[in-house]
Amino acid sequence: MLLASLIGTWRGKGAGEYPTIAPFNYTEELQIAASGKPFLNYRQCTWSPAGDPMHTEVGFLRAPRPDAIEFIISQPTGQTELLEGVLSEIPGGIRLELAGRIMNTATAKQVDATQRSFEIVGDRLTYNFAMAAVSVPMTHHLRAELLRQ
Repeated sequence: MLLASLIGTWRGKGAGEYPTIAPFNYTEELQIAASGKPFLNYRQCTWSPAGDPMHTEVGFLRAPRPDAIEFIISQPTGQTELLEGVLSEIPGGIRLELAGRIMNTATAKQVDATQRSFEIVGDRLTYNFAMAAVSVPMTHHLRAELLRQ
């Protein structure tokens, strides 16, 4: 299973930007664990350079077919992402390309759609995240490089 290469704790630095906010930097940790079932558990946390908590999300990754990936993510900001995409092998690793629908609670900031891409090569994970939110069309928001701990 190609998803097995995701299992572990990943930690590193990232940077964010969006037209409605000031650019920022952060530290991030991803924990991806086997569940004993045909899916992986996912937990993500970020901190500011000063060590203050910034964001967290939890979810599940599953591969219903060898070339397909599904990612279900829940966020305390009031969004749930239902993402689907392609899982492919690249030299020395794997690549995940995902896009999907967003459900927003009545009090959440409006997020209309997201796109996430991940590359795992050896013990290095890089990702990009884009979103369409608060009346802004799909725009780059986050990029990070994490190392397996």
